[in-house]
Amino acid sequence: MSTIFPVTCGFDEVRAVYDHCARMAREAISEEMLESTFEEVEGRINKQGQELMRLLLQGHLDIRAKREELREAVIGKDGLIRDGVKEGCRRQLMSLFGEVVVTRIGYGKYGGQHLYPLDAELNLPVRKYSGLLQRKVVEEIVNISYDQAMASVKRATAGTVPKRQAEQIVVEIAQDFESFSKTCQANAAENTEDLLILTTDGKGVVMRPEALREPTRKAAAKDSHKLKTRLSQGEKRNRKRMATVASVYSIERQVRTAETIMKLQERPKQAAPKPKNKRVWASLAREPRIVVDEMFQEALQRDPGRKRQWATLIDGSLTQLQNVQDCIERYNLAGTILVLDFIHVLEYVWKAAYCFHAQGTKAAEDWVSKRALLILQGKSSSVASVMRRSATNHGLSTKAREPIDQCADYLHRFKDMLRYDKFLALGLPIATGVIEGACRYLVADRMDKTGARWGLAGGESVLKLRALDTNGELDAYWKHYNSMAFEHNHAALYSDNTIPSLRRAA
Repeated sequence: MSTIFPVTCGFDEVRAVYDHCARMAREAISEEMLESTFEEVEGRINKQGQELMRLLLQGHLDIRAKREELREAVIGKDGLIRDGVKEGCRRQLMSLFGEVVVTRIGYGKYGGQHLYPLDAELNLPVRKYSGLLQRKVVEEIVNISYDQAMASVKRATAGTVPKRQAEQIVVEIAQDFESFSKTCQANAAENTEDLLILTTDGKGVVMRPEALREPTRKAAAKDSHKLKTRLSQGEKRNRKRMATVASVYSIERQVRTAETIMKLQERPKQAAPKPKNKRVWASLAREPRIVVDEMFQEALQRDPGRKRQWATLIDGSLTQLQNVQDCIERYNLAGTILVLDFIHVLEYVWKAAYCFHAQGTKAAEDWVSKRALLILQGKSSSVASVMRRSATNHGLSTKAREPIDQCADYLHRFKDMLRYDKFLALGLPIATGVIEGACRYLVADRMDKTGARWGLAGGESVLKLRALDTNGELDAYWKHYNSMAFEHNHAALYSDNTIPSLRRAA
């Protein structure tokens, strides 16, 4: 036994582990278990195994308590000498395996916060719930509703977390997102000549009334709706707050022509390039201009020498465009190419087509295809002019030709962003599929769960954590979060940010 347990530890602290193992072994070969189904045996062993791990964790904590050195006093950050020493201070901690008790020495002084050096050495969370249990909660909540997440945690672990506490945990864990992002940016320089693509869009999220922006909240207060307990179809217009979604990625050039895109010529038989090092994120709380600025800062970290070809893909929102142009001017990025999403352009063209042809007809499709080809060839202004003349020649009324005029205005207003002939020759992407996809899988797939209405803090935190999960950064973030938690919750409480040594002298 002495070869397994150090003399300073003793065996008593983990005796319960051995006793439980013996009981498990006896039960595994008992007549009752030998007559049970595999599922019944597996379930029983799983439950007993969780208790075994809880006992092992408890034994470890008891040994740590036994090894803690008793000091005369501890000095806090406030300069108070805490010489009120109390042994045997206990706190409960809910772990993945169930509840355990941490026993440690406390140091106090009237007018000052009690300090527990062992808590710092263990980097215990402020809350009752262990770090790994909190992470399990987060991993579930970023994908499914809170109720479903809590049920899943309960099935998978022996720990329990009430829903209200889970909501608070999510907000607390997401608090270091910005500092982590800056750390990522500091190490983000890329050694490549690939295109550097920036893209942004917005996605509405149904919010609680108090979480709406002021103009939307006032409009919502004036609305009436059919049901008391939920919103009916068409009643969410003034119930949403816009989440700004951003993405930065690298991609190889893919030179194309208008004819190959419209399938008038055969495309080269090669796979389309895929985005590399793609990062996506979204924010409900920060203003769109802030998120767009973050997008440009991310890109600058990737290409600090500004040697690569940059392109920004947007959908034509004037506010979005203004935010992008402000950043281009602020960071002296005149070489950045602005590209208007071709799919959004086509939506306007289709609406114009229905002024001349019935919906669902081949004539409408041919009309759109002809004009789409011309737009891809860089002739958007000509398309707009001919479209207007055609409406006049057909004698369409002001109301009937409205979609045509809207399309023509759109083509004229953004003509510099519709130089698709140039963009295709440079190998640039011309569609915002990446950001459209991010709006769906990052925001809508989680935030639009049936009946969901979000508070601002909770919604913002879920989006941050979901972005980390989507980007494959959750493990790295967790290390960063634990490091920051140690500094905030423990080191910052002590003089010189130094935790007293807990080891007894040999």
